[in-house]
Amino acid sequence: MSLDTQWVLAWIKNSQQAISDARIELIDLDRKIGDGDHGENMDRGFVGVGKAIDKDEPVDIQSALKMVAKTLMSTVGGAAGPLYGTAYLRAAKACDGVEQLEANDVAALLEAALGGIQARGKATEGEKTMVDAWAPAAKAAREAADDGASAEDALHAAAAAAREGAEATKPMKATKGRASYLGERSIGHLDPGAVSSAILLEQAVEALDG
Repeated sequence: MSLDTQWVLAWIKNSQQAISDARIELIDLDRKIGDGDHGENMDRGFVGVGKAIDKDEPVDIQSALKMVAKTLMSTVGGAAGPLYGTAYLRAAKACDGVEQLEANDVAALLEAALGGIQARGKATEGEKTMVDAWAPAAKAAREAADDGASAEDALHAAAAAAREGAEATKPMKATKGRASYLGERSIGHLDPGAVSSAILLEQAVEALDG
């Protein structure tokens, strides 16, 4: 499948199902180091995204990502709504005029999303946040693109790096967000935002199959 509007729509629909499937897992992860509402909030947000797309299907990549951004901002509670909303909004801006993503476009999309998350959340790598999934994903996609890889391969590299980054949050001590209040007790738990980020990027790969 080409990385065009139909791929983005497949990615979004896959994300809705995957987040729904992971709702309990994300709730459990967030109960350990947060408010316990991450899974519920993300599920509600992507159900809203699905309804928005069914009502008025976007005609291009940018408008699809903008729709995700606006819906998540308006329906997802807690910190996740603004963070994910900004990520998708910046990603949309990076796709202005792009009809089909090439490897450089994939890297630019992820770098823009990461930039949005960091601008909103003021977090850097190693602080046990969703940045720990997005930063390695963006780096992997850029390295793949610079090496002449295809857009599909860049996406695969990004998703794999995001999952590794999410898993790497387990031994970290949280220094940002609500989890930071736990101090040393945050060690030994996965960051729920990093895990949901990895899930979403893995669904971008799954969408390649149509």
